Amino acid sequence: QVQLVESGGGSVQAGGSLRLSCAASDYTYSTNCIGWFRQAPGKEREGVAGITTGGGATYYSDSVSGRFTISQDNAKNTVYLQMNSLKPEDTGMYYCAATRPYECYLGSWRGYNYWGQGTQVTVSS
Repeated sequence: QVQLVESGGGSVQAGGSLRLSCAASDYTYSTNCIGWFRQAPGKEREGVAGITTGGGATYYSDSVSGRFTISQDNAKNTVYLQMNSLKPEDTGMYYCAATRPYECYLGSWRGYNYWGQGTQVTVSS
């Protein structure tokens, strides 16, 4: 059983930055990919970034590419999401999630087996 704990959310003005952290209790075959998802009220949960914990390959949605950077510290079993040039539409609950495949698919949250509790990001205009 893998446990994921997010931290780093908060409130910022448009154009600001935040860094989210996702600490995993362990890296196992169940955590070959760790992704970040977000959900705004009344909207579907969407994938924004992912990273393979073994090879470090990164994946981004079009909506955040060029503004967000995903990285990891394997010694700490922690994945980070650096979010720059934040926009009001980035507002939502951000979750990290883990899945077994060696590639990160951001098109659906349904293939991810382990989830953190979420951290709120609010961007004001």
